[in-house]
Amino acid sequence: MKSGPNILITGTPGVGKSTLSQLVAERSGLEWVNVGDLARDNLFYDGYDEERQCPILDEDKVLDELEDMIAEGGKIIDYHSCDFFPERFFDIVFVLATDNTILYDRLAARGYQGKKLSDNIECEIMKVIRDEALDSYVKEIVHELPSNTPDDMESSTEKIVLWIEAWKRDNGS
Repeated sequence: MKSGPNILITGTPGVGKSTLSQLVAERSGLEWVNVGDLARDNLFYDGYDEERQCPILDEDKVLDELEDMIAEGGKIIDYHSCDFFPERFFDIVFVLATDNTILYDRLAARGYQGKKLSDNIECEIMKVIRDEALDSYVKEIVHELPSNTPDDMESSTEKIVLWIEAWKRDNGS
């Protein structure tokens, strides 16, 4: 029996996935796994994208590492892509969405520029991650949450924590 639900928090870089994941983990007792950190710490890379100035994730190594963690349950997985995770991994998926002007400022403050900046803004405009989630998981478990203000972050944290509590009640955890 799983110790708790497995949750995916996804969205374009800069939408607040890590902040939300950390807040939910602190309030729920679930374990937060940042896939970017996991990959960096274990060198789960398959090359480097010169144009976008970022490493290329070795998805197979990430999935192998996550398999036992997911089986335990009680994990919050945080990553900016979702289509390579098996559907069976998650009980619910939250896609964060941010207004493009706000996202642009956040990414520019992180030092994003050129193609990396424009690709991420375009990704958010076109709702690429949301569509990826809807194509990868049963639509009933995919939920889009706004992530523009501290109030949005607080509201989303509260909604997710309440969902976790209900899951635990319903599943005897």
